[in-house]
Amino acid sequence: MAHRITLLFDSETRQAAKKLALHYDCSTSEAVRRAVMSHHDHVFGVSGETCRHRRQSLDRLIELFDGHDADEEIRRLKEQDEGF
Repeated sequence: MAHRITLLFDSETRQAAKKLALHYDCSTSEAVRRAVMSHHDHVFGVSGETCRHRRQSLDRLIELFDGHDADEEIRRLKEQDEGF
């Protein structure tokens, strides 16, 4: 569930938030959310449950892409696009 919050930034902080948004190719609000969560994890650490979930997700991605030839996939997609 999302909750609305109002933050007042000075010019420097506002520019920093906008710069992060450009870097991450997201909204300024999303960039601020990411920055807050990143700082939270840095200060308080990441829970064991979160670490396990991240590890499981990465393991699943590795399993899904095992043996996948990215160059072949790109070639195939380009071939399909030639008809359009």
